[in-house]
Amino acid sequence: MYSVLIFAGISSLLISSVNAIDIDWTSDSSIKSAASTIAYGLVKYYTGNNTGDVPGNLPDPYYWWEAGAMFGTLIDYWGFTGDDSYNDITLQALQHQVGDDADFMPNNQTKSEGNDDQGFWAMAAMTAAEANFTNPEPNQPQWLALVQAVYNEYVDRWEPDTCGGGMRWQIYTFNNGYNYKNSVSNGCFFNIAARLNRFTANDSYGDWANKIYEWEESVGFINKNFNVLDGAGNAGNENCTQINAAQFTYNAGLFMYGSAAMYNYTNSDLWKTRVEGLVKSAAGIFFQDGVMWEPSCEKTQAKCDVDQQSFKGHLSRWMALTAVLAPSTYDTIKPLLQSTAEAAAKQCSGPASSDYKGPTGTACGFSWLQQSTFDGITGVGEQMNALQAVMAPLASLAPAPFTSDNGGSSQGNPDAGASDNTKIEQPRAITAGDRAGAGILTTLVLAGLLGGMYFLWAGEK
Repeated sequence: MYSVLIFAGISSLLISSVNAIDIDWTSDSSIKSAASTIAYGLVKYYTGNNTGDVPGNLPDPYYWWEAGAMFGTLIDYWGFTGDDSYNDITLQALQHQVGDDADFMPNNQTKSEGNDDQGFWAMAAMTAAEANFTNPEPNQPQWLALVQAVYNEYVDRWEPDTCGGGMRWQIYTFNNGYNYKNSVSNGCFFNIAARLNRFTANDSYGDWANKIYEWEESVGFINKNFNVLDGAGNAGNENCTQINAAQFTYNAGLFMYGSAAMYNYTNSDLWKTRVEGLVKSAAGIFFQDGVMWEPSCEKTQAKCDVDQQSFKGHLSRWMALTAVLAPSTYDTIKPLLQSTAEAAAKQCSGPASSDYKGPTGTACGFSWLQQSTFDGITGVGEQMNALQAVMAPLASLAPAPFTSDNGGSSQGNPDAGASDNTKIEQPRAITAGDRAGAGILTTLVLAGLLGGMYFLWAGEK
């Protein structure tokens, strides 16, 4: 039996190496073909378009935010390659998850939803607006209005009472992480504020983008070297003083791409310094021998969890878009993304399995540092990472993200959004009548108790 298993393992590796994705990096059509193969494998993980399943949801163990991230990726995939194969399921998913208040807080997610979860769906809608993706029917929420709804709710959640500002990680008090302010939640806020500013030319969004960035600096979440740190607790007297210094790729990407949008709109030296500083920081921290990795967990004994396994692809895509919006960063970004794309493609050599339904030899592994040695770690995050890395070199060939002035057609609603208190059942305020009723009930209960005790006492006599 053991020898059979060894033979099966060797056979699997041989098959994988034969069927590994091969790319001519001098040919745009070859890159697009490879991206198409990887995208097909990614979408095979998706079950929301199956009969009886919920559009927009991924199966376990993937959380809701990652589905939003996936559809944002698929919109850019269409924009970079012209392949509209997945536009219909993307349109269906985004529309299905908007929720009753058209703000990406659907009933099946709201109670456990965090600010970062909501943000990734909002950024997918922002990408749809910037890419001139298919607009919903006029009687449905529009992409721009959806982003504005989330932005307005973020403004309402800004909390100056602790840490001098910032949003909490979680929206509701009963969720783990409520007493934590972090860069991913505030980075989502910053990212959509910056991109709304560029898209609409409404400087109130830019004012908030600057306010968020300055707050991140003031608490040390973005330090003098432009490193973006994870976050800190704000319960009791903590006040964001004990910083969790872990650095993750997607946090850097959120602030980098948002800063590029601000620079593209303002052409200011301030934003040029910020975006170039963030690029320099990312180049030094998240690349080893020219290949992107996740240093906070990729080589640790604990390894990266399911969420963390999907982070670095977003940095690939956002760096590619940063080079488009802030051309001064192109010479730094281009070679890093090229060597990363090549390494990522080499990891896409895994076999088909009960988990991976794509063609054998095209399942993508996690650690691009392993080059062509398939690491055996597969999933939505790994496949999405590879797709974003492989398609990144195509970003400069696609139209730059549109604005409302140069072809962006999505319609907005600056007043969109709703109060968080209306979304879940809240404890009702206690009234004088409640107190009076409680007093009467207490009296009756005590009377009954004393009466029972009397009869027991009498019986004993």
